[in-house]
Amino acid sequence: MIEVNNETDATVDEVEFAELARYVLGQMHVADGAELAIMFVDEDAMEQLHLQWMDEPGPTDVLSFPMDELRPGTPDEPTPAGLLGDIVVCPSVAARQAATAGHSAEEEMLLLTTHGILHLLGYDHVEPEEEKEMFALQRNLLLTFLANR
Repeated sequence: MIEVNNETDATVDEVEFAELARYVLGQMHVADGAELAIMFVDEDAMEQLHLQWMDEPGPTDVLSFPMDELRPGTPDEPTPAGLLGDIVVCPSVAARQAATAGHSAEEEMLLLTTHGILHLLGYDHVEPEEEKEMFALQRNLLLTFLANR
């Protein structure tokens, strides 16, 4: 089950974000029925979460909160359904980043959501090799999702 909640004044196509999440989880061979929540919050709420969980001041673009520590499966052995976790996205931070990157705020939020799902599945980008793998995977997932919608 994928739940999408927009707690901001920003326009967010909740159906599209649910479809993206279903697509990414399917490509990562996570069984149907995995639970995921995607929340869009304002800068004040994001700043509070950022400080509370990362001990860093200021709002950030995306935070991921894994629950059952599910990992990607394979076509023959999908990851069993479970509680994947929560992703929190800040549309206003995403909009500023999108302007700098030269694409739409919606595209930035789709990228951040994909990034957040990969974090929930155990991917990280602390080491250069991990970053290369994770960013290539998120780019491929997002481009194939956008091409197929």
